Amino acid sequence: MSYGNQFKAHTQLKLSPFFERTSRLNESQEWRRWSGYLAATNYELTHENEYFAIRTKAALLDITPLYKYIIEGPDAQRFLDRMVTRNIGICRVGQVMYTPWCDEDGKQIDDGTIQRLSDQKFRITSAEPNLEWIEYNAAGMDLSIWDDSYTTAALAIQGPNSRTILNAVTSDSLNNLNFFWMMETRFGDIPISISRTGYTGDLGYEIWMDPKDALSVWDLLMDMGKPFGITPTGLQALDMARIEAGLILLDVDYISSRHAIVESRKSSPYELGLGWAVKMKKKDFIGKKALEAELSRGSKWEFVGIEIQWAELENHYRNVGLAPGLPGTAWRTSTPLYKGNKQVGYATSGCWSPILKRYIALAHVKSDYAQSGSTLDFELKVEHYRKVTPAIVVKTPFFDPERKRSCPQ
Repeated sequence: MSYGNQFKAHTQLKLSPFFERTSRLNESQEWRRWSGYLAATNYELTHENEYFAIRTKAALLDITPLYKYIIEGPDAQRFLDRMVTRNIGICRVGQVMYTPWCDEDGKQIDDGTIQRLSDQKFRITSAEPNLEWIEYNAAGMDLSIWDDSYTTAALAIQGPNSRTILNAVTSDSLNNLNFFWMMETRFGDIPISISRTGYTGDLGYEIWMDPKDALSVWDLLMDMGKPFGITPTGLQALDMARIEAGLILLDVDYISSRHAIVESRKSSPYELGLGWAVKMKKKDFIGKKALEAELSRGSKWEFVGIEIQWAELENHYRNVGLAPGLPGTAWRTSTPLYKGNKQVGYATSGCWSPILKRYIALAHVKSDYAQSGSTLDFELKVEHYRKVTPAIVVKTPFFDPERKRSCPQ
């Protein structure tokens, strides 16, 4: 193979097994790269209807681009328990755990979910390629590892009507499927797995299937979901929903320690609000000693929500004769936060929340200034001039409906 052909083979965008449907539905023809795939930015000309589908109806999202790895064998549990910060020893068959994993210095590499498919078989999802890291740390153990990224297709159905739609399609009721658990079932004669997981902070499920069944599953869901407002949904609406849910995004809210050029770009799980997922009672895991030291001395940074105050923001625009300028979509720009004349943090992503009617953002703030209720100054530009406007530190998630975790009585 010539150098030119090699380059073409490595740079060619991959197409999801759902692309035959998503490409025809994408009126905007706006696409983003996601793990080497083409992923719809939004299907309609704007994202508003897709956002409200997540929060009021049902949204259907192609999540096939997630990296997926199978780890199977007698040492699979022992290996994963050593690699990640969660206690995999208590993960039961059919359970799903969200977890970060770190380097030896306790700095976060990535985060994702671990599904226990059987006693000795697990699937781990991640935002970026982790196969080399997994294989390196599994050396000498009695297990097998393979890349499941292309052999399993996946959809997310999210929103208050998602369970009703799935119950109309599946051979088994989902009424007793608890948050972060999964089940094997069928759509007619199609075998699938359904996990009660998602990236929207709402009632929702993720569906895992053989790629050969992808179009049939899509068509069934679209057909049965039509009376319940099912809506193909792209990444712009998803970005707004995950900010409302306070969910972090790799390369936006934090940088993997494997790619950070300088030490200050790295973050620990404690600095990302994920201390609840670090189980220090475990015998050992990668980064434990460093995280123990951080826990005893305290973290320098905290990851918090901020709410930009409306009245003062409006006044900045009124003073120059303009209506308030609010972002129409989620932004991903590092934005300074101040206390007086001192910069004490930075926002990483934010949006105007249509459902909450609040201007919200996720932010890294130095621990001394991160207490809930504290007032900081958020930087913005109004007519090319730098301004600061008050923002209140708040706890996340901003949006946390009861339906996310509850089951029908």
